[in-house]
Amino acid sequence: MPSLETILAWSIPELRERYLERRRPVPKGLLEALEVDTRLGAHQLAKQIRGRYRSNRAEGQRLHTLLRFEIELWSQGFSLVAGVDEAGMAPLAGPVVAGAVILPKNYKLRGLNDSKKILDHETREALAAQIKQDAICWSFGFAEVEEIDRINIYHAGLLAMQRALQGLSCLPDFVLVDARKIPHCSTPQRGLIRGDALSASIAAASIIAKTTRDAHMLEMDALYAGYGFASHKGYPTPEHCRALKELGALPIHRRSFGRVREVLGLDPVQAELFEATPEEPAVESAAAQAY
Repeated sequence: MPSLETILAWSIPELRERYLERRRPVPKGLLEALEVDTRLGAHQLAKQIRGRYRSNRAEGQRLHTLLRFEIELWSQGFSLVAGVDEAGMAPLAGPVVAGAVILPKNYKLRGLNDSKKILDHETREALAAQIKQDAICWSFGFAEVEEIDRINIYHAGLLAMQRALQGLSCLPDFVLVDARKIPHCSTPQRGLIRGDALSASIAAASIIAKTTRDAHMLEMDALYAGYGFASHKGYPTPEHCRALKELGALPIHRRSFGRVREVLGLDPVQAELFEATPEEPAVESAAAQAY
């Protein structure tokens, strides 16, 4: 590593590129030297680097907090903790997709969060790629439109999660699920309300589910021109509702959802796949009733 004297001979733009943009380790004494440096921008660079330190500490604490349920389970002897979540309950078209992920112990990935809070598509894709690379194992499961219409969206979401869990290449010894519990699951499990914002494993599963479903809807956009699936992914945006009325319903539209029924004049009767439990009322989800 160059000496402090050598580093201080570099220009401020060079220092900024190396220690702020590229996030290289800052040598001892450099910040203090920059704070008394008379060059234009030196003080501001030192302030920005210290701000990065504070941000890193805050992010580290957030990620540690995001592991609190996993840490508790690891301490109880559960080594393989799976997180499960779904995406696509509210859209008018396309499947509901679930993700399942088992993360390594004490896994921390900068930016890991509930997929709904990550608005940038490229960031979600980058996180998904990193999760897939780092996870002990991961999987996804689909519940198709025909299944949504037959058993209702609530139970189709459970079916997708069941399939995602069954698709894991290694058997978990505990399962954390967003908001509910997976039927016919012999592995101990716990449903966490807003679990995708509380558990790293569920957050990772939500990212897998969201990016997998988005990729599928991009394929549907190429197959069905004019509906805008690449932009709205099947959700009931004004653009989508307009296309639905003007162009009609497609095979991938959910005929059990009100806005699609309105176009087709259908009122399907749905059968249930899973029996209700005290935690799982046997009713259509709010999303299905609304749309």
